Amino acid sequence: MTFTPTVSDEVRALAPGFTHVAVEAHDLVNAPTTEASSALLDDAARRLAARLGGRAPHEDPHMAAWREVYTRFGSKPSRTRNSAEALARRALTEAGLPRINLLVDLYNAVSVARLIPVGGEDLDRIRGAMRLVRATGEEDFVTVSGGEESVEHPDAGEVVWRDDAGVTCRRWNWRQGPRTRLTEGTTAGVFLLEGMAPMPVADLEAAAGELAELLEKFSPGARITVHPPV
Repeated sequence: MTFTPTVSDEVRALAPGFTHVAVEAHDLVNAPTTEASSALLDDAARRLAARLGGRAPHEDPHMAAWREVYTRFGSKPSRTRNSAEALARRALTEAGLPRINLLVDLYNAVSVARLIPVGGEDLDRIRGAMRLVRATGEEDFVTVSGGEESVEHPDAGEVVWRDDAGVTCRRWNWRQGPRTRLTEGTTAGVFLLEGMAPMPVADLEAAAGELAELLEKFSPGARITVHPPV
């Protein structure tokens, strides 16, 4: 079944400049971080530094647009940063980017190098249709706190990704839940690349193409589809 995420009219009204591209991949092979994926993350940090030219990540026009939209739905962007800005800040520190696993390393590298929020979900763990909506505040978000599973609820009006089982990512792309994350057992995944005007849609498509090439390189034989921008 083809993966077809939807965006609600309420979200479109909140952020008319929003576009996303989905990269759907089957027959993937995941593994712990490798020397090659670690090198990609190091290179992404160098590309980011060159892109910023001494500016802070939040001063980039694309990140500034995301901050504005976060403010519109009641989230403080200096406290709950979009995923690309949060990763970029880490990339510029001495500690550098986290190493999670091969697939996560690949999409994090693209996210940081191009300053685009990118998320990855295990297709086999998604229940029903996936959609971007404004929360009622009653949805379940299953997370882990102190090593124990717990259930949170988003704020009313918060923008969330969700499926039929509940919220998969809070505050648009701020924090992903563990239920659908990519693990070393993942063989089918979807990667969502999210852009906000003034970023050209062509830049988003180029980033999706780069990610697709990396997935093909590290999972030879994988079946990969880059869906049109939505």
